[in-house]
Amino acid sequence: MNNSTHEHAGINQPLAGKKALVVGIANDASIAWGCAQAFKELGAEVAVTFLNEKARPHVEPLARAIEAPLCLPLDVTQPGQLEAVFEQIDARWGQLDIVLHSIAFAPKDDLQGGLLNCSAEGFGKAMDVSCHSFIRMAKLAAPLMTEGGTLFAMSYHGANKVVPNYNVMGPVKAALEAACRYLAYELGHQGIRVHAISPGPLKTRAASGLKDFEALLHDTEQRAPLGELIDIMDVGYACAYMATRYARHISGNTSYIDGGANIMA
Repeated sequence: MNNSTHEHAGINQPLAGKKALVVGIANDASIAWGCAQAFKELGAEVAVTFLNEKARPHVEPLARAIEAPLCLPLDVTQPGQLEAVFEQIDARWGQLDIVLHSIAFAPKDDLQGGLLNCSAEGFGKAMDVSCHSFIRMAKLAAPLMTEGGTLFAMSYHGANKVVPNYNVMGPVKAALEAACRYLAYELGHQGIRVHAISPGPLKTRAASGLKDFEALLHDTEQRAPLGELIDIMDVGYACAYMATRYARHISGNTSYIDGGANIMA
């Protein structure tokens, strides 16, 4: 390959040679799927996980579409599964450059019943799956990020402002954004950058559990300065950019990908 061809490939595929783990694909409408596609398009090799056997048939065809060398089961509530994923990544690649965490959970009664009525057990489970699992992932990923790396966690504007019906997930996502800041501080000396990503509302499987979601979509579209809703590839391309050397000194921020909706009163 001559120099000009090599430079051209570098511009088009700035993530060439990078290894990415994407956690949280449920189906082809998932934000995590948009991110996996964007990482692949920019040259990264992408490993993915699926929650359980029920999810497997929805995720495996997507894994094949991006030629994922690993498609592994991961339920962060099951002891040992997270460690097993990282053991397989270490065995396969011996390195890791990108981790994207796009999982959240709260028991239905605790999610739909308002914050006052949220049980301690439900609050703890929501915090464990949606926030602490990201900290556990960071701890396992850091030793594999020998040349630095990028960690991403998915948040939402309800972490900072009250979004009716978001309920317990508001405080949980606020904790997740704070965790991103503290991890950015603790891991910065290793060249590891940490980003909280706050997409505008999207029609995903996770969003279907929120009451009056269609009204929220309509309101966001009306308020956003760019005047339209985002899609999963908008989130994917933003994350892919932040994983490249072009964003090498960006860390610890919450990045809104919402057409500017968050700036409006």
